[in-house]
Amino acid sequence: MLIPEWVFTHTAVIEPFEGEGAYGPIFGDPVTKKCLVDDERRLVRNAEGSEVVSDTTIFFPPGTHCPEGSRVTVPPGPDGRTTTVIASYNRSGGGLPTPDHTEVVCR
Repeated sequence: MLIPEWVFTHTAVIEPFEGEGAYGPIFGDPVTKKCLVDDERRLVRNAEGSEVVSDTTIFFPPGTHCPEGSRVTVPPGPDGRTTTVIASYNRSGGGLPTPDHTEVVCR
């Protein structure tokens, strides 16, 4: 079961993190995706297991590629804010009737 499309009322631009270069991080081509943005401050764990503060959680359709370290801008455009992905989770029930989605927590 998927989260219904009508729930994704926001739009985000994802610049996927591709690695480190001589001059800093390297990002892929920007991709615009429908999403649901939840601005709530909470404590989460990053890939190294350290506790960090997340100010924004973004819910995308399942299969959205948004690796740790990616830049996400919500909403797109000059009034948007750009944040960095702390962690990305594929929330799939494996065929059970759950709201499958990709959850992305950001700084």
